[in-house]
Amino acid sequence: MSATSKTKGETTRERILEIAESAVLAKGFSNTSIDEIIAEAELTKSGFFYHFRDKTALAQALLSRSFEQDDQILGGIFERARELSDDPLHAFLIGLKMFAETMGDMDEAHPGCMVATVTYHDKQFNNEIRAMNRAGMIRWRSLFLSFLEDIVRTYPPRTEVDIDVLADMLSSTVEGGIVLSKVFNDPKVLADQILQYRTYVRLLFLGN
Repeated sequence: MSATSKTKGETTRERILEIAESAVLAKGFSNTSIDEIIAEAELTKSGFFYHFRDKTALAQALLSRSFEQDDQILGGIFERARELSDDPLHAFLIGLKMFAETMGDMDEAHPGCMVATVTYHDKQFNNEIRAMNRAGMIRWRSLFLSFLEDIVRTYPPRTEVDIDVLADMLSSTVEGGIVLSKVFNDPKVLADQILQYRTYVRLLFLGN
């Protein structure tokens, strides 16, 4: 078996997560039942509970999977951006451009964000899941801050700015862009929001 091959159990687990994610993003966690997931996955209840002991375990797996996917995309994009330029500002601008292009190349509007789903309905989740959600957002903040801290050492900002807030602003721009892209059913809207953030960063540190 190759390193990339999946066992039958791993394939089944991934199928459950894909079905659950689509349902949760479409109608929320409380409105998604284990029975409907089982039916679509063509499993028995014992087959489902072999992989997830309960609905809370499913929620934890969904959130972890979402962050892993996002970390892979963001990490890959901005790691590549650092390889393309030794200048921290130019590298960050390159990364934002590539990020926008990746989001804009989607065939349909972004399906939604598990982070937002957990946040909007946090009473449905336990403290461990809420802590996972917060930790994931902190990782994103740290990624963007790693660029911004390097940038301010070389490019004094043209106006007073809190770079912690500026780092979080990208996350809020993306989350807001996802909402807008779903409303208008247009992935380009999310890409345009990221590009507008990019323009703000360029003006803030270069002035043109």
